[in-house]
Order: sequence, then structure tokens, then C-alpha cells
Amino acid sequence: MGWGDLGAFGEPSKETPNLDQMASEGMLFLDFYTANPLCSPSRAALLTGRLPVRNGFYTTNAHARNAYTPQDIVGGIPDSELLLPELLKKAGYINKIIGKWHLGHRPQFHPLKHGFDEWFGSPNCHFGPFDNRALPNIPVYRDWEMIGRYYEDFKIDLKTGEANLTQIYLQEALDFISKQQASQQPFFLYWAIDATHAPVYASKQFLGTSQRGLYGDAVREIDDSIGKILKHLQKLGISENTFVFFTSDNGAALISAPKQGGSNGRFLCGKQTTFEGGMREPAIAWWPGHIPAGGVSHQLGNVMDLFTTSLSLAGLEPPSDRQIDGIDLLPAILQGKLIDRPIFYYRGNEMMAVRVGLYKAHYWTWSNSWEEYSKGIDFCPGQNVSGVTTHTQEEHTTLPLLFHLGRDPGEKYPLSFASDEYQRVMERISVTVQQHKATMVPGQPQLNVCDKAVMNWSPPGCEKLGKCLKPPKSDPKKCFWPH
Repeated sequence: MGWGDLGAFGEPSKETPNLDQMASEGMLFLDFYTANPLCSPSRAALLTGRLPVRNGFYTTNAHARNAYTPQDIVGGIPDSELLLPELLKKAGYINKIIGKWHLGHRPQFHPLKHGFDEWFGSPNCHFGPFDNRALPNIPVYRDWEMIGRYYEDFKIDLKTGEANLTQIYLQEALDFISKQQASQQPFFLYWAIDATHAPVYASKQFLGTSQRGLYGDAVREIDDSIGKILKHLQKLGISENTFVFFTSDNGAALISAPKQGGSNGRFLCGKQTTFEGGMREPAIAWWPGHIPAGGVSHQLGNVMDLFTTSLSLAGLEPPSDRQIDGIDLLPAILQGKLIDRPIFYYRGNEMMAVRVGLYKAHYWTWSNSWEEYSKGIDFCPGQNVSGVTTHTQEEHTTLPLLFHLGRDPGEKYPLSFASDEYQRVMERISVTVQQHKATMVPGQPQLNVCDKAVMNWSPPGCEKLGKCLKPPKSDPKKCFWPH
């Protein structure tokens, strides 16, 4: 979902009344970022509080390539990483993930082995349908075992876009919250739904209800579901004891727009890029009785901050044996303070850009290759900016391209290299980058090796359902990541 997909962020159709109300009752973050312009790495960053290049969710197969966890990926979240639910257990929390896990589908990467107590959802994206010969359909899990597969037991109609998954995920959330409230148990719920990811889907009652087409239908259903979750917390009398945060894992996928993709507002490009449209996200914090209603924050935030902030809420300290990139946002949320911190924009193994204050410096620019672009793959449709949205990897480490995001949120007008403003700002940014790189110890890359033999052929529980499939012979190869 993109920065421009919510009414509170200026979407003209105004079709997100519940999220807009959540914003009016809580705090809107206008400068909130993901840690990567792609799904798997950003989710790994959220749950570890660490940049993907530290936690292993990147590739070294080629320079500055986006990588994720398709079915044939061999790697996943390393055991050495400490995930948020693992740490919250120390404070007595019960933890559940609903929806897409995306941190590895092999048994050692199962979310219940990394701190979660319950899981309803899938390890991968809902791509398909597949023939179960060349590729298996993606499994859906309840806790340790699969209970079916997408397109077989959990239907998604690609012609109409109809699927009931968001409603199922909603009921799972409501039931989990009720159960924990009844037992007076503190809980962490990670509601990771994926209806706005192509192929986009919505349930029958929402199909055809949006001015924005199928994508808008999906957004409306997510909005409605979040409204029901918040009302449920209020009905149970636990809203003032429950911190809720809404955001996205990357910018809207403009390559799928307009039928299967959303809006990044005035920002440049979309998912897969380190321009603002790829990494700046809608973000809302809600905590009645604690967060002043109608707040708007210009605090630079990142999904990694949810790791550290959640630990702070639980009375826990972040691990001291590793570099944690997320900061505690509570002073910004509860007291309106602004914390001075940079935002680093990574694409694979390369730091592409950095933001300090209102300034963003690009050390590398690249949208995607000419080869991919010639096939119709365009991450910046209608937004070509000469010398910025380049189709070759352009290095600017000697003279970074510098933008003032207050005056120029669309990254169209780089400051003159000869200007006093450029010299003054880059002097400060250069120190920030030097300090960052001096402390950077990359993790072992997890997204380098692919093998069709490790796909979801025979997940746990397949025997009970008669859905075990025979895998092909193992043939590990370097994954190919085109962009």
C-alpha cells in the first residue's frame, strides 16, 4: 500500500473512513519509511529492528539487487537473529501472526520457531494457481501444519478478483483478541494481510464498491477490517491498554497500476526503488487515552522503530549484543518530541541514499535496467526525471544528488553542486554516512541460493490432507534477481 492510498494522506476518493478516523483519534506520521523497497526484507527489518543488510535479508549475487523469498529460496531468517515476539515472551506476551510470513518457508524458518505462539496464514505470497507439477500451490498454515493450499482450498478468482481471505484474517484477529482479553493475557498481534499485493483480491461484498477499481475494493475491505478491530478493542474495554500501529511494507507497486496498484501521492516512483515512492509509507499510531488526538508528526520514522518501541512499551530493553537500527518512538508519539536520526535507503547490498532532516542525498540512482524496461517493466510510469530515474546504475558517491524534500518532495530538482546550501548540507551528511559505514557488519546473505527442490511440495500436515507432492531432484543455483 502506498503513502497516497488513504484519505488522511490526501487520496481524493476518501474511501478509508476507518483509517482516517484512526488518524484523527491518534497520530499521523508523514515521514515514515520502510527499511527496503520490497516485502521480505522490510518484514525482516520490522521484526528484528535491524537493516536487511545486517539481518541477512539481501543478496550479493549482483550489485544493488532487490531480493525476496519466493518458493525456491533456500534461505530465511537466521537463528542468530532475535525477533520481536521472542523478546516479548520474556514479559509474558502471547504472540500471533496472521497473514503473510515471508521470512522463509522451510521448517527451520517457521514463525513458531521464532517466537510466535500462533499462526494463521501463508509463508509466501499468494501467487498462482500452479499445476502442482512444475510448481506447487502455496500452503496456508494453522500453527505448525498446513490446512490447505491457495486456489484449491482457499479460493482466489483471478477473473473477478473475489477471495474471502481478508474476512478470514479479520475473524482470526477478533477471536485472538477476545481470547487474550478473557484470560487477561498481554498479547502481540502481527496482522500481515496482503490483499493489495497483485493479484489483488477482495471479498464479494466489497467488489465493485470503489471508484478506484479492484485495488480500491481491497483497500476499502482492509479499512473496514481495521475499523472492526479497533471497535472490538473498545468494546472489550482494552483500547486504552493496547497500542496499535498501521503501516505498509513498501510503496505502492506502480508496475501493477492502475488496476492492481495504488498511489504514492506526490512521491517519485514506487515499489522496488529507493526513491520516496518506494519507501515512504502511510503510518498511524493509535492509543486512546495516551496519544493526543489529531496529532501530526514530522518525526523521521522507520518500520524498524516498531521493534524498539514495542520493547519499550513492554518494559524491555533492546538486545545489547548487536547493532539495533530502530529507535524508541515513544517520546515522539507521547510528548511530540523530534529525535534527530538519519534514514538509510538500501537496495540489496548497497546504500543508495540517506536522509538527514529535510535533505536526501542519492549516492546511487537506478530504477531498473534498460532490458527490463524494454519489456514493459516500469517502476516510475509517467515520472521520468532526467539523470535521476536512471536505467543504468549511476554512482554519485563523489558528488551525491541532493534534494530538499520539503520544497521538492517529488525529487525533481537536485540542488546545484556549487551552491553554499549543497556544500553545507553535504558536509553534515558525509559525516553521518562515514559513521554508518564504519559500524556496518553485513550479515550472511540469505537470498543468494535457489533450488526448486525446497519449494512447498510437502509441508508439515500434508499427509493428513493427502496433499503431499513429490519434489524434484535438488539442484541449487544462484538466484537471478533482475532488479
